[in-house]
Amino acid sequence: MPFDVFKKEIVKILSHALGKEIDCSAIEIPPDPLMGDYAFPCFTLAKEMKEDPNEIAQSLLERIKPNKYIDSARVMGPYVNFFVKKDVLFNNVLLDVFSQKERYGEKKVKGKTILLEGWQPNTHKAFHIGHVRNAVLGESVARILEFYGYKVIRVSYMGDIGAHVAKWIWYFNKFYKGNIPKENVGKWAGNLYTLASIKEEENEMYKDEINDVHKKLEEGDKELVRLWKKTKDLCLKDFWKIYKELDCKIKDSYFESEVEITGKKIVKNLVEKGFAKYDEGAIVADLKEYGLGLFVLLKNNGASLYSTKDIALAYLKSKNYKFDLSLYIVASEQEFYFQQLFKTLEMIKYKDASKLRHVSYGLVMLKEGKMSSREGNIILYDSLRDKLVKKASDAIKERKLDAKKKKKIIESVTFGAMKFTMLNQDSNREIIFDPEQALSFEGETGPYIQYTYARACSILKKHGSKVKGNVNFSLLKNEEEKKIVKILAEFPEIVERAALSYKPSLICKELLDLSQSFNEYYHKHKILQGDKELEKARVLLTFCVKNVIKNGLNLMSIKVVDEM
Repeated sequence: MPFDVFKKEIVKILSHALGKEIDCSAIEIPPDPLMGDYAFPCFTLAKEMKEDPNEIAQSLLERIKPNKYIDSARVMGPYVNFFVKKDVLFNNVLLDVFSQKERYGEKKVKGKTILLEGWQPNTHKAFHIGHVRNAVLGESVARILEFYGYKVIRVSYMGDIGAHVAKWIWYFNKFYKGNIPKENVGKWAGNLYTLASIKEEENEMYKDEINDVHKKLEEGDKELVRLWKKTKDLCLKDFWKIYKELDCKIKDSYFESEVEITGKKIVKNLVEKGFAKYDEGAIVADLKEYGLGLFVLLKNNGASLYSTKDIALAYLKSKNYKFDLSLYIVASEQEFYFQQLFKTLEMIKYKDASKLRHVSYGLVMLKEGKMSSREGNIILYDSLRDKLVKKASDAIKERKLDAKKKKKIIESVTFGAMKFTMLNQDSNREIIFDPEQALSFEGETGPYIQYTYARACSILKKHGSKVKGNVNFSLLKNEEEKKIVKILAEFPEIVERAALSYKPSLICKELLDLSQSFNEYYHKHKILQGDKELEKARVLLTFCVKNVIKNGLNLMSIKVVDEM
């Protein structure tokens, strides 16, 4: 990692000056480049030494000498700020990016296998923008972890049984008079679910009828099971089409129907072993001593719950795979549930309990509030995609491009806008989804970064000659160039932080900073010009920017185009 060369050198200098080891994490990046490239705050030392941090900083400065990496050091209050040698920085970073290309930022961490569960829509409901966030986040986290060096096994877990399916089948048999469509089944099924939810509220008897359908389904009623399987398969066909469009690479699929019966057996067995008990007819795990209350494992009427099935699923995963970590990418509203689930699995001696992690993300909300399939106030995936396609088409309709190229640009921009909107926000925060803002092609958007990539491609194409690494780095003198190189240098560290925190938003911010800095540089300085040696150096810088943007967008499953 190129930036580490300088961090490690500063740590070595400081450790020697202090006579004690300093950790790399103590080194900070100043908010303003005029303050230096790195900074060492003396507050912690002040507590240990019981001295004024400003005086400690001044004392340290007197023991620091420039070397082949560090140009100078200055004290600014309680900070010792370091300025690195620009030509060494440029040489290290740009040649690393140039030589490694698509591997720049990649780590060589080996030996860890991550089982990643995401992609969790329910059949017989519509696939909406909340599901898009789940799918896009899961795929991006998987790609980042793979780039970091881990082996990732992607699995989906879909809800194909339960009360929502019983309600849907009840409405279909009792009220629906049409045929099952051959296309857009998911949208049709979702609409029926909304109608079923509305109809259910009209008469208290309808709830009993739905419960009866649910009971008969669980008992294996042949006609109901036949309808369930047929409509489930049609819904899944739609889901797989969407996942293909989103470029999600799912290895295996699990369904609630696979683990329900096993889950009931496991839960009933937990009572016999003393890990669970009956409470008013239901089976519960008592987690009060851990501050987690009672965890209901089976309803008092014998019906299964998410917990019933998740316990069985955990055992099935361990049977099918060997893994070092098992990640559950599920919305943050389920955080307490996963605390209860993981504690229960630990209590019942599930062998991989210590390897479980909940990677939470905020819900996608509308301005009007929370989306609900039951109430029908959702933005469907198809609707969002089609609006983005139209806007992308309108944006390039005047361009003289062949049909094949236009189609590629429209698709890339469409999914770039969609995915970046879902990933740019910190995953722990809710997204207040504004369709108009999401469709914007300016500002902090995926298309803005894609456009920067295309601009860099255009510059390289006009340059005409093959990009070479043997340039005169001393010709790159201005602060804008240094700012860009520092961002490039940070990329591997950002990838590592994103991998270890499961936060693609860190890479989004990095690419936005890089794109904004490069566009400012482009408007202020001529890259292609009469001074051919300077041009070669600036073209190499442009090539490196293009390469890192491509690497970063690939980690978000966003495609690039060389012309827009």
